[in-house]
This record gives sequence, structure tokens and C-alpha cells, in this order.
Amino acid sequence: MTKRVQEILSWYEAQPKAVRTNLQRILEHGRLGGTGRLVILPVDQGVEHGPDRSFAANPAGYDPLYHFKLAVEAGCSAHAAPLGALEMGAHLYADKIPLILKANGSEGLSKTSDAFSTLFATVDDAVRLGCAAIGYTIYPGSALSPQMYQILRDLIAEARSKGLVSVVWAYPRGSGLPSKEAETAIDIVSYAAHLSCQLGAHIVKVKLPSSHVALEVNQKVYEKYQIPISTLTERVKHVVQCAFNGQRIVIFSGGEAKDEQAVLEEIKAVRDGGGFGSIIGRNSFQRPWDDAVGFLGKVMAIYEK
Repeated sequence: MTKRVQEILSWYEAQPKAVRTNLQRILEHGRLGGTGRLVILPVDQGVEHGPDRSFAANPAGYDPLYHFKLAVEAGCSAHAAPLGALEMGAHLYADKIPLILKANGSEGLSKTSDAFSTLFATVDDAVRLGCAAIGYTIYPGSALSPQMYQILRDLIAEARSKGLVSVVWAYPRGSGLPSKEAETAIDIVSYAAHLSCQLGAHIVKVKLPSSHVALEVNQKVYEKYQIPISTLTERVKHVVQCAFNGQRIVIFSGGEAKDEQAVLEEIKAVRDGGGFGSIIGRNSFQRPWDDAVGFLGKVMAIYEK
């Protein structure tokens, strides 16, 4: 075990040994194993956005096994997917790469007055499939967030009792936010990361924050204490600071598919800001195989520096 992994695990001493063992497995797997950095391949976009918006750009992606193979070939730290996709390949790949069962999802056909994500799978499913972790999305700012927090509380408690790491996708969204722009505002993203840690998350996934400060009460605080947020690196650093002063693993999403160089510049900012890594879906699997493997290799090369 490297000193960096040992240091990170020391932040989780209150967790059962089996949880720390699975967390260690994730931290030591793949090309970045032992560095304290992670690159995770998530493929839950078929649920969130539909199969065609997700996979038509690279039709090989309609096959769940393609994503297992990509994650392994590229040397990813873990692969995250919903129940059905993991059932297609867990028996072949659970011993080749740590798997994260994405337990809930928000499909794009239903319209609700506020954001909510339905539970699609259980902790027992994750255990049955040999997963190292279970994942759950929360929507801070939604009128339905209290129900999601209660579900997450019970899910984390059960996962902990069965030795699984808990990964929380924290996406601010809903009627409690003052605007659409607030979903990625620095004060809101930082709040969501902190809230996830308080709910018991071992790994937190958030979107990259903008320099916008959404809440007036927070604007005064940012001005009074001159919290630096002008660059993406500074904003990443602040989000990590809000996650128990950097003592919880915070990773950042790649978002919608974009120009390769733009993504790589964002990755550099995450690295320089002390972020623990990236969770990159559409920006990788929507590319042809060779391009996807090469792109993920470039991402990992940045984190290795």
C-alpha cells in the first residue's frame, strides 16, 4: 500500500474493515492505482437521457459489455452502471475491475414538479453482483430532497453493514434553487458536497462549479472572507475544502461531450485544485474505441503528473 492510499484510508477509520478493504481496492486499481487519484467510467446515461442520445454517436455502446471492456482496457479505477447493465457482465468482470451499482436514476420520460430519482436496485443486488460500491444520486434543492436523504441514509447504513463503499452523485436541482444557473454555482456545489459527506458518503461526485455565487447570504460571506473562486482550480480547491477539509474523496464529472482539449484543461484544473479525480462517461464512450482508450489515457497521464 502506498503512503497516499494509507493516508486516505486513515480518514475512514470509523468504517468497518470490509468497507475500507473495498475502498482500498478502488484506490489501488487501474493505471492510477496507488496515486490517490481516480478515473471512473460511468454508464447510466441510457437511463437518464435515453439510449439513442447516449449511444448513437458510437453504436458499439448499445452493448453493456462494451463499457466493461473499455473500462478494463483503459485502466479505469472502477466502472459504474445500473442494475441491468451490470447483470450483463458482472459475472465476467467483477474480478477484473471494481464495480459500482448505480442504485437509482431519473429517466427522461416522466415529468415531475420537482427532481426525484427512483430506486432501481438494492444493496443485496450489489452484493450478489460482486460490486465494491453502491451509488446513489441526490438533488439538493428539490422539494423532494428530504425523502431522498432518508432513502440514502438507510442505503448507506445497509451498504456499510455489508462492506460496500457508498458513492453519492450530488446534483443540485429543483424549486429551492433561485435559478438554473444556481445548479453549478460555487456556493451550491460546495454545499452539496458537504451535505453528501454529512450523510455518510465515502466518495462524492459533483459537477464542476462556475464562479457564480447563487445565494445572496453567501455572496456576503464570499466577499467578506475573500474566498478565491476566479479560476476553476480555485473553485475545485474550495469544493474539496468543503468536503471535510479534503478528507473525503471528491471527484468531478465530465458533463456533456465536448472538445477533447477543453476536457483536458478541466482535468488539469481538477488536479491542480486537489480534486481526487474524474468520472467521465459521454466524453469517453461516445468516441470510437481507439479514440476513447487514447482519450482516457491522456486524462490519466495528467493525473499522474
